[in-house]
Amino acid sequence: MTELIILRGMTWNHARGYAPMVETARQFTALHPEIQIRWEQRSLKAFEDFPVEKLAADYDLIVLDHPWIPQVAPRGVLLPLDEHLPAAFLADQAANSVGGSHASYAHAGHQWALAIDAAAPVAFWRDDLLKEHGAAVPRIWPELLDLARRGHVEIPAAPINCLMNFYSFCDGAGESPFATSERVVSRAIGLAALKRMQELLALCDASVWSRNPIGSHELVASATNSKLAYCPLAYGYSNYARPRAGSHRLEFGEPPTLDDRPLRTTLGGTGLAVSALCPHTKAAVAYSAFVASPAIQRTSYTQSGGQPGHRAAWLDAGNNRITGDYFARTLPVLDRALVRPRFAVYMQFQSAGAEIFHAGLRGELPANDALAQLDALYRETLSATSIAP
Repeated sequence: MTELIILRGMTWNHARGYAPMVETARQFTALHPEIQIRWEQRSLKAFEDFPVEKLAADYDLIVLDHPWIPQVAPRGVLLPLDEHLPAAFLADQAANSVGGSHASYAHAGHQWALAIDAAAPVAFWRDDLLKEHGAAVPRIWPELLDLARRGHVEIPAAPINCLMNFYSFCDGAGESPFATSERVVSRAIGLAALKRMQELLALCDASVWSRNPIGSHELVASATNSKLAYCPLAYGYSNYARPRAGSHRLEFGEPPTLDDRPLRTTLGGTGLAVSALCPHTKAAVAYSAFVASPAIQRTSYTQSGGQPGHRAAWLDAGNNRITGDYFARTLPVLDRALVRPRFAVYMQFQSAGAEIFHAGLRGELPANDALAQLDALYRETLSATSIAP
């Protein structure tokens, strides 16, 4: 009798993160009855913050955020997938990456995860509410501010989301964040970006300060919402571009241009990694390749609520048909998205830095002090590693 192999996986608790893993596990087991995959889920906050090293001790399969890779790869807790997968498979993944998704899971000559999900902040809106209020989709930043003054704009402004948007506004002002080892960005650019964000946030309801992108999608799509019609920047969820019982379908597209230039928002998404402690390496790698394969990504992964990482799925006519062209409309945003820094303790900077920047945005810290503290934290975290940005 063939021994039953059981793999445990950890993902995050939204339909986009959990449902496609359960569906792909079901399909994989139908093809390989000797292998069962049991998926568990954690909160979005835990997904962003919980150490991958600890997850690798308890789970065989881990859905993770790409900035963890430079920190955990040297510690030997993840399996280098390039040593277990055909070169042709990885070449296809690279050639069909959505923006920098595939490369973001590479480090020190190895591929540590497969980009199964791709995302970046995009705009979304309710057509019915815009029409009801006699408004149009803002195409330029001043039009957005005008709509916000009328009370019709929502934006998730939880700490992590504000920091990700700060990177975008700095880049939009002409300076890439983290270009030197001394500061996140020059003081003049940082102050200009912060003040631009404050101008918009001051026109929104105070409740935005605690909201994450899921909360913003849910709020705008809610059947009880009659006012909030537009969000300029939120990590996109194709789930809300599909018909959903009890809520309105959202439309998605490009954020408003900033000073006549398209915004470069900050790349998100998730990768699927295999724990180096997994006793069933062959089975875990086979399942990972199955999930990331173009055939599965383009079909059941997307159809079950996933937001795929393979380009073929974003270009698929059927996937765009069921999502109101979500993928076609937002793909250019992801293709130009910024990739977060690659130094080994970046995630510590992100966690603490988001709170500092949030305090500066809210006026709890003077803007100059907040940016100075952000720079000091950056230098401190860089000094903790020999890997420079």
